[in-house]
Amino acid sequence: MKQLHIPVLLNESTELLITNKSGYYFEATMGYGGHTEGILKRLKSDGVVVCTDVDENAFAFCKEKFKSEKRIRFYKFNFSLVDVIAKIESIEFFDGILADLGVSSFQLDNSAAGFSYSSRTDLDLRLDKNLRKTAADILNEESESVLATIIYEFGEEKNSRRIARAICKERETNRITKTDELKEIISSVTNARYLTKTLSRVFQALRIYVNDELSILKTFLENSVKVLGKGGRLVIISYHSLEDRIVKEFFKYESLACVCPKGSPVCNCGKEQRLKILTNKPVTPSTSELQMNNRARSAKLRAAERL
Repeated sequence: MKQLHIPVLLNESTELLITNKSGYYFEATMGYGGHTEGILKRLKSDGVVVCTDVDENAFAFCKEKFKSEKRIRFYKFNFSLVDVIAKIESIEFFDGILADLGVSSFQLDNSAAGFSYSSRTDLDLRLDKNLRKTAADILNEESESVLATIIYEFGEEKNSRRIARAICKERETNRITKTDELKEIISSVTNARYLTKTLSRVFQALRIYVNDELSILKTFLENSVKVLGKGGRLVIISYHSLEDRIVKEFFKYESLACVCPKGSPVCNCGKEQRLKILTNKPVTPSTSELQMNNRARSAKLRAAERL
């Protein structure tokens, strides 16, 4: 079967992740199995990888790809349920947890998946098709102010109000259901010089909102620390500043032994230091990796160790 996604920072992530070659590992976003394969290559015959993905295509692909592999467990669960999965598997603690938060190349290139504005397809943007609302539902039902907030907060797009106004004006006469329809609306109020970046930001914002990605990430990080064994590694690869900021701030907070106000004579906060940061600065792809996979250009890897 052909490779549908090139794993980003594969060597760097698996090297940081694996400390026990006979251990238990959790891969939060299996995708098309690139990192999964890299982890398995580093494990001994008694090592185990527990993987999750809610994308139907990715899940089916990996079930087939790894059908002869005895060291892997599959769950079609949201990855924030890492603690629930640990209980189901009777695993008290994982030796390492990895999350690659990016959308796969297959999803980006497959017009039917609806993640790209380069072709005409349904405005869906759901990673999990069991979610009730699509991007089209959001665009046609939410108020102008809510749309502007979504585009600004999750896409960091300064022209959010103007774009939201144009969307609401268009939907007065026509329901917006296709990717190219949204692209045309954005194009009508955006300088051609900035169009590509603006389109990327708006589609990113809608995807994040539809899938509740940032809230899920926060829940996942908190639950991960609960089921990460002493000396275990938590490795996260993010692709935009919103995700990276959440990971950075979480690691920083969990690396502190005290959060009392500065100048307090006695510590009474009861804060427990749970993590040691392993990457003072995020690890980014090498020049050679970027030459092979330009889509890795925004990737940032951060890692921490459970104390």
